Amino acid sequence: MTALNRCSRVLLLALVILSAACGGQPPPEPVVTELPGEEIVTLDTTGAVVVTSAPLSSDATCTISEEPTLVIGDNEHDDNQWFSVIRGAGRLSDGSIVVADRRAAEIRIYDREGRHLRSMGRSGEGPGEFRNPFGVWVTSGDTLWAGDYRPWRYNVFTAEGEFVRQVNLKPGYPNLSRGGGVLDNGFTINAREIWGRKPDFSERRSFFVGVHDPRGYRTDGPLKMLGERQGIIRGGPSDLVTPELFGSSPDIDALGSTIALVHGSRPEVLLLDQKLGVKMIIRYDDPGQNVTRAHVRAWRNNLRERRGRGWNEYDDAEVSPDRPVADMFPYTSYVKIGRDGRIWINRYDLPGEERGWLAYEAEGRFVCHLAEMPGITREFGADYVLLELEEGAPTVRMHELKLPS
Repeated sequence: MTALNRCSRVLLLALVILSAACGGQPPPEPVVTELPGEEIVTLDTTGAVVVTSAPLSSDATCTISEEPTLVIGDNEHDDNQWFSVIRGAGRLSDGSIVVADRRAAEIRIYDREGRHLRSMGRSGEGPGEFRNPFGVWVTSGDTLWAGDYRPWRYNVFTAEGEFVRQVNLKPGYPNLSRGGGVLDNGFTINAREIWGRKPDFSERRSFFVGVHDPRGYRTDGPLKMLGERQGIIRGGPSDLVTPELFGSSPDIDALGSTIALVHGSRPEVLLLDQKLGVKMIIRYDDPGQNVTRAHVRAWRNNLRERRGRGWNEYDDAEVSPDRPVADMFPYTSYVKIGRDGRIWINRYDLPGEERGWLAYEAEGRFVCHLAEMPGITREFGADYVLLELEEGAPTVRMHELKLPS
């Protein structure tokens, strides 16, 4: 039975008001939007298992090794050991590492010692070629799905480098997916954003999620959620389209057989089925943090320090007093699913305070806190983390992940 709610005019409540309020939390803002003529789905939490926890009262801590156990990309004299812009990384079942490189328009595989084994793809628009590679997912049997845009599509390869097929989405996505991923059965979860047209911060960014089968046809969705308010800051030679400062937005990840969805306005993660139905809600106690003038001042000072001599009119717009500020900080920034099925929630950092990660088992049991790590987190495994270090030459680094004893 399809999850589509077939109505010509539909009132859709944002995620922030669809889930039940946590104890002690202020009532959510009643944001409602109208979608004339669209077929959409709404989140249905009926029958969902709710698991609660108090991670802020726990001292269970995960750590990563101080030094990486493997570094790839630190040899600028070898074209295969140098990256222009890393666009994704993952680990195969034999311990080898796959990396997507933007400028080379390639997917490369390296062995457990970091030696280059093979490359797939090249620049172009045909099957197996890349316009702009973005993201790589390792699915069942070490099948590799590599994202590409514009428009958004997937090239599928075997671990041995053989091209399998190209998957073009129907209906199409003109730009890259803003979240989601690829499940082991070849279904893809794709997300797109639409910004409002009003300049006065009276509209919210819209976030749509769709499920597509292995041939690219949409089977469920789109599910729509609302993000932060956005508008235009005027000044200087040009105007800046920007969201409100410290606004909350949704994020979605998909890997293995798991789809995880968070919204910054709620201390919880929703686990969805393939038809975008809610199976489980993992909810945790967090009193939240109000935004103060001191927070705004600290954020602006930090931006000035980071930008230094590179400060320009766009930065003036970022710190403009005309830019709206949210009342509360988001609870979450984004969510990642580990290769072992664990759920990793990245808590939203406060100005001058990194808050790190919360880890949960697939059944909702809290595992540990993990401090913020340097660079971009590309993949969590059962006992490792793949990081992309941004300072200097881009590199992929694997660190040992240690769970609480």
